[in-house]
Amino acid sequence: MTRRVIPIVVGGEVSARGFPASEKAFLMIVITPNIAISENEIEEQFIRASGPGGQNVNKVSSAVRLRFDAAQSPALSSAVFRRLRVLAGSRMSQDGVLTILAEEHRSQVLNRQAALARLVDLIQSASVTPKFRVPTRPTLAAKRRRLAAKKSRSEIKQKRGSVRSED
Repeated sequence: MTRRVIPIVVGGEVSARGFPASEKAFLMIVITPNIAISENEIEEQFIRASGPGGQNVNKVSSAVRLRFDAAQSPALSSAVFRRLRVLAGSRMSQDGVLTILAEEHRSQVLNRQAALARLVDLIQSASVTPKFRVPTRPTLAAKRRRLAAKKSRSEIKQKRGSVRSED
């Protein structure tokens, strides 16, 4: 699934490439047809990655810590937010701020894309409403088959009794 970014302009002009030409413009990240979050709702912090990386690891901040305030986002309904809180688990704070850490790549750009992709996947998963389960009852024939199987099993086990000597 490819992520689409569409330009939304607030009080500005759009350049020839379709992207905003003014500083008041911002981009929307389309997650589902009904959900699109603004790029200014996402806060990114670049930190040093842990683990091996050679001489580069202590000089370059390639890991990305992405923060998204899901509780304050106007794009998420309360039902989607509740499901997102369950899916996010410990990655979401009590205040409803979702934190995603990406440090698997040595490139800052790739880590940024990975963190954003994880956020989009998480919100897409939360946007799917679970199916309502209709409880069903077993049929009469199924009950009879179950009882017949139990009876035959019981007879087999009763025949396993202790062996009596014929003295």
